[in-house]
Amino acid sequence: MEQAASVNADPVQRSDSNGRSTQWRNWSGFWLLGLCNNFAYVVMLSAAHDILKRQESGNATASNSATVAVDFQVGNSSNSSRYDCNPVSTAAVLLADILPTLVIKLCAPFVIHKLPYGFRVLFCAIMAATSFLLVSFSSAVWMSILGVIFASISSGLGELSFLSLTVFFSRDVLGGWGSGTGGAGVAGAFLYAGLTQVGLSPQTTLLIMLVVPVAMLISYFILLVPPSSLPQWKSRETEYAAVGSEERRQLMDESEEEEQEKSTPEDRTTGPLTFTEKLHIIKGLLKFVFPLGLVYFAEYFINQGLMELLYFPNSSLSHAEQYRWYQMLYQVGVLVSRSSLCCVKIRKLWALSLLQVVNAVVLLFAVGYQFLPSAWLVFVIVLYEGLLGGAAYVNTFYFISKETEDRQREFAMAAASVGDSLGIALAGLAAFPVHRYFCSL
Repeated sequence: MEQAASVNADPVQRSDSNGRSTQWRNWSGFWLLGLCNNFAYVVMLSAAHDILKRQESGNATASNSATVAVDFQVGNSSNSSRYDCNPVSTAAVLLADILPTLVIKLCAPFVIHKLPYGFRVLFCAIMAATSFLLVSFSSAVWMSILGVIFASISSGLGELSFLSLTVFFSRDVLGGWGSGTGGAGVAGAFLYAGLTQVGLSPQTTLLIMLVVPVAMLISYFILLVPPSSLPQWKSRETEYAAVGSEERRQLMDESEEEEQEKSTPEDRTTGPLTFTEKLHIIKGLLKFVFPLGLVYFAEYFINQGLMELLYFPNSSLSHAEQYRWYQMLYQVGVLVSRSSLCCVKIRKLWALSLLQVVNAVVLLFAVGYQFLPSAWLVFVIVLYEGLLGGAAYVNTFYFISKETEDRQREFAMAAASVGDSLGIALAGLAAFPVHRYFCSL
């Protein structure tokens, strides 16, 4: 009897073990996808600057024309400002890195369903690899900027695609995705700075990072365990056409009338969303998109418009070291909060937005009136800033996933991703006049 019981329990145990293994593989797969997707975006902000600097030093005449063509000159190049300003706002490269992403996120959700997920991931990996190659081998300014744009295309299309992809898996993979995107900031900044610090050239460093697009393909095609409902190589419209009317009738016959009124996974096969339905979904998403956009506007206004100006000359750290620590602590805050979904969930997204705006206002006045006593207090503020931004991101998409109907969820996840990019783009634009004003003092 005992032997029979143990034999009967074995299939159950194996099933449970397989379920945990699949869950772990999917969580890890989305963590790596988040890391790989945002990696090129993070690295390009630093790498493009290094490549442009090398090109300018190699050809003084070309340097003058290139700087005018690409960078927005502000303040006084003699660096006589009391803020120890760089004459070029750091928001310039940010705009080149975010505007293509913004355009993609505004347009793609309406047509991206025509492209199966397998092709999307291949395209994103190719774009990321091309960006590394272009910036690494660039011989002109336009090639470096084109590389930044390709990285932006890869990141933007990847983000909305992978967020939509989470719909086909258990909701906990959102935690893996959020943590991975947070890790990209720390890993990208640390690896690029570390490899160049030990003596490798920016070109060689970027070529080494070609392993990242390869890791993206491995994560998606090998590590993930996709469900049968995932449109891997066929578009959703093809799947709709393949489902015959007889199959639909069988599905209806098998379900009770009361259950038809409820949202079920089968709702995804009832037909594509119409344009009117998509607009209605977008209207319902505004309560999520506005707070997310406001958080990121305040966040990147601080990062691109104020951080460089928060310099404390009496500190033991140089200006460059202070700025480097600002960025690193911000990224650490983002990583921690984007990994927190398994521990805490925050529904009051407007509270996070308002707290971030308070951060921006305090630091704006701190730049203007210079009342903060030391860089150490700024370190605490920017760490807190990263915590707020990361928490807003993961909680926004968690509650969209939870509160949206099954049939609408895939489109909703993609459409809502425009919030952070819109906030970043507006912050980049707002940073120019602020930087110009303070540097002119």
